[in-house]
Amino acid sequence: MTEEKQNEQFDETNDQAQSVATEEAEANTYDSVEDVEEVEEEKLVEIPEAELEQLKQKADEEEEKYLRLYAEFENYKRRMKQESSIMKDYQAQRVLTDVLPALDNMDRALQQEGESEDFLTFKKGVDMVYNDLLRSLKDNGLEEIESYNKQFDPNIHQAVMQDSNPDFESGVVTEELQRGYKLKDRVLRPAMVKVNE
Repeated sequence: MTEEKQNEQFDETNDQAQSVATEEAEANTYDSVEDVEEVEEEKLVEIPEAELEQLKQKADEEEEKYLRLYAEFENYKRRMKQESSIMKDYQAQRVLTDVLPALDNMDRALQQEGESEDFLTFKKGVDMVYNDLLRSLKDNGLEEIESYNKQFDPNIHQAVMQDSNPDFESGVVTEELQRGYKLKDRVLRPAMVKVNE
């Protein structure tokens, strides 16, 4: 037999062997799937009704715990966001409060009178600095509290004197002794005022 024929015969035998092996493997696969299904059916065990109820109750309790925890976390996030917003709105409060005495001193300096040219030049310079500073502070939320000829309000005014002026109604501010300031809706310093009886 020639070598070529031997190779052909060998290939044929090899193909047949592979075909038989594939068929057997497929048969084994089907057998194993059926075996698995049988094993799974055997593993299924009926749970008593009482135990099933306990498991359902426990699952409900765990879900309720989760929902409570989730609600608490959402409230915490909302609170933190709100506090952050408030802090951002009022972050300038400390600086503005510290600057108020300097504003008072400049205000007093501007109330002084003088005739000399040096004094008038100096006063004009102080006035320019005062106005620039006040504008910058107002840009950062500072507001002056209006007092003169307004009804006395203990939330924004501090009465230090009484007046009996017939030109004003009772309880009206007749004179502002020291300016008051607010930052948005928060009073930094109440205005010191004289109030009509």
